[in-house]
Amino acid sequence: MGPGPIDADPRVLRAMAAPLVGQYDPVMTGYMTEVMGLYRGVFRTTNEHTLLVDGTSRAGIEAALVSLLEPGDRVLVPVFGRFGHLLVEIAERCGAEVHTVERPWGEVFEPEELEVAVRAVRPKVVAVVQGDTSTTMCQPLADLGEICRRHDALLYCDATASLGGNAFETDAWGVDVASAGLQKCLGGPSGSAPITIGERAVAVIDGRRHVEAGIREESDVARERGVRIASNYLDLAQVMDYWGPRRLNHHTEATSMLYAARECARILLSEGVDAAVERHRVHGAAMLAGVRGLGLAVFGDVAHKMHNVVAVHVPDGVVADDVRGAMLTDFGIEIGTSFGPLHGKVWRIGTMGHNARRDAVLLTLAALEQVLRAAGAPVVAGGGVGAALESYADTPPGPTPDTTPGAAA
Repeated sequence: MGPGPIDADPRVLRAMAAPLVGQYDPVMTGYMTEVMGLYRGVFRTTNEHTLLVDGTSRAGIEAALVSLLEPGDRVLVPVFGRFGHLLVEIAERCGAEVHTVERPWGEVFEPEELEVAVRAVRPKVVAVVQGDTSTTMCQPLADLGEICRRHDALLYCDATASLGGNAFETDAWGVDVASAGLQKCLGGPSGSAPITIGERAVAVIDGRRHVEAGIREESDVARERGVRIASNYLDLAQVMDYWGPRRLNHHTEATSMLYAARECARILLSEGVDAAVERHRVHGAAMLAGVRGLGLAVFGDVAHKMHNVVAVHVPDGVVADDVRGAMLTDFGIEIGTSFGPLHGKVWRIGTMGHNARRDAVLLTLAALEQVLRAAGAPVVAGGGVGAALESYADTPPGPTPDTTPGAAA
């Protein structure tokens, strides 16, 4: 019950146990084509190039930035938590000229201040995190795509922690590239990074297309142009050819992770994206009410908190890691700490993916009360579970996701 990774949905684990198939098997390419269609639904897009990058969510981030950015390109990164700093570092490693605007941890940006920054910097790419789990904040994006288009910039969004549990509209918001991971709201294991690439970004990536000598055809030589993408493995021009109709071999597809990603998307679309977002909202609201009902203070601007994680201030006199250890040892429940200036000062408690459930929320709150009581913290007896139940009474949750075999078929 931390900020991710979370418990994978049992249906995803069962899918991963299926026999392996080779990368040239028609079944494999059939799955790849199916997965592309499924993730168009997840990302709310019609982008042709919607596929998987084999690797954790960070592989998707690096693939996007290394494929879009050439040395010297200007990039603007709005930083409001740890993962904004990560975008800065990756862009710097691409050789880009990186500019930042910053907000204190626990706050988000207004569209007007982002437009001022875009106008001043004139970046090729604006790279932003939607949901930064280090602070639990969710950056509003609905206006940013139009801002970027007015100033001829591409918009890249890291939606790792938010996709599937918070509204995300790739096409409606004008997001040019978005990437994510399975291990948060999508309810899978870490190791696969769904990504969608719009036409404006495809044009930039195509302008840097180079094909490996060992598989290059004569027509490929004529198509090669621009500065070669610095990474071979994360070269989206080659990855798009691998997933596209040409099926130009790039790497050995991670078969079990393909199965996992496929099942994550099938489950989400079977439930309905809007219904899944609402489920995360309902259970996240119950967890928020519950920690407040215990008498605990919540970190950050709650009006802009992600649905799927809450940051809770550690009470005075309590050792944060001791509480986390007791939760894990005595109850088998993991909650998270945070990073940088928040390390040891807040706990991050997640309600995401398969764990966005009433029983998981109530059990976590009951366990936290007992551990805090043992640590000498002044908590309200029964306050956590009671407040959560009141929250549920105000907005009854939908049915618990079905985990029976074949439920998403």
